[in-house]
Amino acid sequence: MSSIAGSGCELLIPLCERKPLKEIERSIIKRYRKYLWTKFVRAIKDFKLVEEGDKIAVAVSGGKDSLLMAKLFQQLKNHPQINFELEFIAMDPGFHESNRELLLNNCEYLNIPVHLFESGIFEVVENIAKDYPCYMCARMRRGALYNKAKELGCNKLALGHHFNDVIETTMLNVLYSGNFKTMKPKLKATNFKDMELIRPLYYIEEDDIKKFVRNNGLATMNCGCIVAAQKTSSKRKEVKDLIGELKKNFRDVDKSIFQSAQNVNLNSIVGWEKNGEKHSFLDIYDEE
Repeated sequence: MSSIAGSGCELLIPLCERKPLKEIERSIIKRYRKYLWTKFVRAIKDFKLVEEGDKIAVAVSGGKDSLLMAKLFQQLKNHPQINFELEFIAMDPGFHESNRELLLNNCEYLNIPVHLFESGIFEVVENIAKDYPCYMCARMRRGALYNKAKELGCNKLALGHHFNDVIETTMLNVLYSGNFKTMKPKLKATNFKDMELIRPLYYIEEDDIKKFVRNNGLATMNCGCIVAAQKTSSKRKEVKDLIGELKKNFRDVDKSIFQSAQNVNLNSIVGWEKNGEKHSFLDIYDEE
């Protein structure tokens, strides 16, 4: 897969012709079954991400992760073990026209009936957070998506964060924030009553998503941002590169990072925070 610099983040250009829709859909449960479909279903079962009566808003950004997630949900809908509904939502935060057209073209070709709505977030972020816009942009995007999901009567919002996002977030917090926090597979919305955020790509590795996109001839956006492209360096990319270097000597280091958040030994923790309140091991030292 090659890339070109567009109006914002890179546009991923495939090296082969776009495959027919039926072939793309079949590849999810055939060629990539072990790497995509099986891991998607396992995350849903392990973390109870989809339950009877849910109405799920699937956020489609135009990137590789969210397009795959939308197709995986459609496949899940074809296996009616659980009764649930889907809405596909896409936010235009101020995309360049070419990126907006690419998003809509992909959704039309992939038979994803998306609700596109405008938010103007890029313009707002550029005015209020010129130096480091990404954090503010992410918060505002999520709020806008929650609002749209609520408007459509949904009780869950699905985002396309994958395995590598999880481990990179974990390492970012350890290395740059001095704390141990990771991405959870689901969480309750703080400011939106009766809403949950779910991450059904939790077990799926980014390289396998790239292979799916490349081999099916799909062109996708990275983020389409017109604000941050020339203004910020990416600590996330630094961490991604660091993990790549570590894997050269320890092949499964990424899996160890991923598992660390599920194997925390509370007897070996010096301090922790819960519900905004900080605790020390000394608080319970005499009880041990």
